[in-house]
Amino acid sequence: MHITLISFDNWGLNKHIAAHLEKQGHTVHHIDFSSFKFKYPSVLHKAYNFILKAFFKTNLKHLHYGKEILKQLEKNKQPQDVILTIKGDFITPKSILEFKKYTKKSVGFFNDNIYRCPKIKRVLHCFDEVFSFEKEDCENYNLKFASNWIYNSENSSVNTNEFKYDAFNISSIDKRLPILKRIANNLASQKINFKFIVYDKKQKDDDKNIHYIQKHMPLTEVNDYISRSKVLLDINRIGQIGLTFRVFESLGLSKKLITTNTDIKNYDFYNPNNILIIDEKNPVIPATFFENEYEKIPESIYQKYTLEGWCKNVIFQ
Repeated sequence: MHITLISFDNWGLNKHIAAHLEKQGHTVHHIDFSSFKFKYPSVLHKAYNFILKAFFKTNLKHLHYGKEILKQLEKNKQPQDVILTIKGDFITPKSILEFKKYTKKSVGFFNDNIYRCPKIKRVLHCFDEVFSFEKEDCENYNLKFASNWIYNSENSSVNTNEFKYDAFNISSIDKRLPILKRIANNLASQKINFKFIVYDKKQKDDDKNIHYIQKHMPLTEVNDYISRSKVLLDINRIGQIGLTFRVFESLGLSKKLITTNTDIKNYDFYNPNNILIIDEKNPVIPATFFENEYEKIPESIYQKYTLEGWCKNVIFQ
């Protein structure tokens, strides 16, 4: 099959989809529009964009993305069997509708929710099929459900004796920070070794339990920290129950998980030995959770969340 993947791949996660599809023998064209740099021609254009966003729900940057993507699609003379778009809310509806000229089927996938990213609503009608990782959005807008995926595997894990940290988390500065601090305090009080990293451009905080960085960390470096950690920490955003990639990193590497997302207990891979659900207001993490070994989940369940299982659900059904 001829497949085009269009995504804002600033973390490098979507490239694993393209690599998997190529490995399966498909001809894949990945358009990563996070690499399309946009610069305001003048200060007036910046002011004009403010008006567009405020009153017309349009963004010059999103218009730019759409134009550049369409140029890439035009260059590829081979009609596509599927165009899969991730982060379609960063593109104008008009551009997404034009994608259909180049493919038999146009599919959208969203791993943000409409509560947090309301612009998603305006592009839902532009695709032939739409998938979301947020169950509530699927119910409210008649979308198909697809979680995130396992992009790593336990082959990249290190020996248990080489673990440097008991717990690890990396996140961007947002409203989850107070929760992260409460968890850090709980672990520190028990003398549990952990590494919590927060990306913050301004870096005003100096909490001794948290390491702040001012530049995005490459995925390879993030994966190195993950490999050297025994347990991963996941904090879901306010108003979101869709599972983050931290959950699937833990599955892929057979690592235990601490999470504030109570909906995880409704997934078929949930095992209370492997996954500790905590109260974000009063996080209590027993030291014994770090002592018990991870229990393997059934292979049939695991396969559903691999890239092969994800592609079967989203691209090939």
